[in-house]
Amino acid sequence: MKLKKCLAALTASLTLLSLAACGSGEPQNPDEKVFTVGVCQLAEHPALDEATRGFQEALSEKLGDRVQFDIQNAQGEQTNCTTIINKFVSAHVDLIMGNATNAVKAAREATSEIPIVGTSVTDYVASGLVAANEAPGENLTGVSDSNPVSMQVELLKKLCPEAKTVGIVHCSGEENSALQAADAKTAFEAAGYAVKIYTVADSNEIQPVVTKACTEVDAFYEPTDNLISSNITTMANITTSAGKPVICAEVSQVEGGFLASYSISYHELGRVAGNMAAEILLDGKNPGEMPIYFFDAESLTLAVNEQNAKELGITLPDSAK
Repeated sequence: MKLKKCLAALTASLTLLSLAACGSGEPQNPDEKVFTVGVCQLAEHPALDEATRGFQEALSEKLGDRVQFDIQNAQGEQTNCTTIINKFVSAHVDLIMGNATNAVKAAREATSEIPIVGTSVTDYVASGLVAANEAPGENLTGVSDSNPVSMQVELLKKLCPEAKTVGIVHCSGEENSALQAADAKTAFEAAGYAVKIYTVADSNEIQPVVTKACTEVDAFYEPTDNLISSNITTMANITTSAGKPVICAEVSQVEGGFLASYSISYHELGRVAGNMAAEILLDGKNPGEMPIYFFDAESLTLAVNEQNAKELGITLPDSAK
């Protein structure tokens, strides 16, 4: 009788354990796991918005209902990036997507375990995010938004042949922009232009700085600066009124009021990052062994703001229409 009672008790215990496991909410099949992905976007403007949209789109195509997104916007503040990322780490998300250099940097500093995929970063090595583009190391990989500045130089020559001095305006607090400005300065100077670099700390400084710059330069080149991109109307109104064309680094800046650009698609940038994230989550790939992705010149598209050209009195060649 004692043996039967022991067996009965053991059977009941196993049944309870089985029921508890079934009710725990954890999928019994690994293929049914639902992934949580935290997205930290540095600021709200069309280029970064498109990168986030492309990322969600591509990852959802691969995972369907098995992915949940927690999308947060840092409103251009580094401290907000840090707060957002720390919440992702505390929540034990399965992957973090950082949209723009400061967002990726916050993620890199917060965790060495959760996989990180970056977008909208120009130079991962120079920004101190990875050891090498071919083998990033640690828990980070991503997609670069770098494009050949030489093509933008040639575009300025074609559209504004009389320009001699080029101004570059960027936010003093954006490392990514400073790197682009330095590269652009080298490229324009190599082509025979004089270059003046101007920095702004916040949106309040854009008007006085750009107004002064318009008296000192013939044209502008604008990198993918998040502060300027969030205030394109302000800068474009000043430069257009002063008769100064702006060649820029990406298409949403053209749509916002600047003259022209050879641009990558930020939507496609996000999609590439989303596909990389899928390989990490589904296939178990190590992000540190996944090379940083770069678009080639063939991936760039010419974008021209014909209304802005008309306002500036610039006659567009047929190839630019």
